[in-house]
Amino acid sequence: MASVNKAIIVGNLGRDPETRYMPNGDAVTNIAVATTENWKDKNTGEKKELTEWHRITFYRKLAEIAGQYLKKGSQVYIEGRLQTRKWTDKDGAERYTTEIIADSMQMLGGRQGMGGGNAAPDEEYSQAPARQSSGGAGAASRPASKPAPNFSDMDDDIPF
Repeated sequence: MASVNKAIIVGNLGRDPETRYMPNGDAVTNIAVATTENWKDKNTGEKKELTEWHRITFYRKLAEIAGQYLKKGSQVYIEGRLQTRKWTDKDGAERYTTEIIADSMQMLGGRQGMGGGNAAPDEEYSQAPARQSSGGAGAASRPASKPAPNFSDMDDDIPF
């Protein structure tokens, strides 16, 4: 039987993107995206709200795009896959982090929520899968009418 690991998130950035570069020069950008669910309690009639925070990681060209054009408050649509990784904190304790490794991003809303000012709203960016052996970076694709912009990980102890 085939398996599927697919995550789709539509939400708002809780803070500005954090971009770093790996030793090989590839960009890595992390963002935290909030999704909010609203409902009315059937018993009390009271309006309820639940906000969930999602850690999103972009690599290579898509990381550069996210780092350049997104900012706190930006609304974004992201597709990717879930990945859990193990790491050791400052005290030597093993910790686990589950994040979405983004392979596609679409900026939503108007220009006021975006950094840079040159990106068109509702423009989609995607990351081609990276080649393992040659070390080649996957290419971000965008409409041919515009040149690709220049682009660029969050600390593991995020307080959410």
